[in-house]
Amino acid sequence: MRLSITCLVIYMDKRIDPWGASDISDYDKLMREFGIEPFSNVIKSVPDVHKYMRRGIIYGHRDFSRIAQAMKNKAPFVMLTGLMPSGKMHLGHKMVADEMIYFQENGAHCYVCVADVEAYLTRGMDTKVMRELAINEYLLNYIALGLKPKKCRFYFQSDFSNEYNVISKYFSKKVTFNELKAIYGGESLTTGKIVSALTQVADILYPQIDMGKPTPTVVPVGTDQDPHLRLTRDIASRFKKEYNFILPSSTYHRYQKGLSGSKMSSSDPTTYIALTDSRKEVEGKVKRALTGGRDTLDEQKKLGGSPLKCTVFELYKFHFMDDDKELSKVFDECRSGNVMCGECKGRCIELIVGFLLKHQAKREKARKVLDKFLK
Repeated sequence: MRLSITCLVIYMDKRIDPWGASDISDYDKLMREFGIEPFSNVIKSVPDVHKYMRRGIIYGHRDFSRIAQAMKNKAPFVMLTGLMPSGKMHLGHKMVADEMIYFQENGAHCYVCVADVEAYLTRGMDTKVMRELAINEYLLNYIALGLKPKKCRFYFQSDFSNEYNVISKYFSKKVTFNELKAIYGGESLTTGKIVSALTQVADILYPQIDMGKPTPTVVPVGTDQDPHLRLTRDIASRFKKEYNFILPSSTYHRYQKGLSGSKMSSSDPTTYIALTDSRKEVEGKVKRALTGGRDTLDEQKKLGGSPLKCTVFELYKFHFMDDDKELSKVFDECRSGNVMCGECKGRCIELIVGFLLKHQAKREKARKVLDKFLK
């Protein structure tokens, strides 16, 4: 049952804030309260299951069955994602890039939006700095990770097509200020945030106009962006007569913890591995990372570790160990006390450095094809 837009976006006494930090501790409760379906209910219909889906990292969805059907039938569908360039691209950002590339490889027309208008309105970021970061930090890394120019539109909110910029104004006709206050919180809602929210609605729905017909659309997001998806779905249903939109689908992924065990933060380099980090930087960060180890080696051997509390195990799970059996072996070795944290960290460092050396070489080659994405 779809929740009304007028439902306050409050979770466990904390607001789910698309413009701020949201610390989610109970995903099951969140899904029940906001009508997000478990991804496990639809995974059997997905013809090519990504490791994030198998491992429960992608934990929820709205209407993903129509995307799975399009993938199965090789029918047209759209994947829309956005980026707000706030600093170095790190492994937390790589998660969305992995999903983006997965959908493109499975037939999606990709729309990649640089949310420079939103960043200026809600965070006061410099537009020239954002453009530089978006191209030379994010886009270069996307290409190196495997994004292809075919069936891909990479654009900035500030200079996309006139039709795109106009429809966000049209959408304001069928949403009230009280509804926006209810979904985003009246005490923090500014004029800039309202414009930003309606611009994001245009981001999500415009691809169907650009495709020339109603087209299934999937938006892979973290849970903090769900308010935008719920607003968009309500507005899409209200413009059924004018545009006959198909309500956008969405997937929701868990957040990877920062290396300190708390939230990964772009403003704190000690919490993340950047895709441009050197071996020395990787070694220092991983060696200091929070693990699920015991206080002493004897306790570790006797009682075993706690991989579910370990940020190093998350590095394996999210990025550096594609084989589920291999990952399960690492889990069991930690739990049994057969492998100590120092040994595990050393192995992880080598996997990360090996990946980054190859990735950074691809990143330099990617400069040659930037123009194909910036037409």
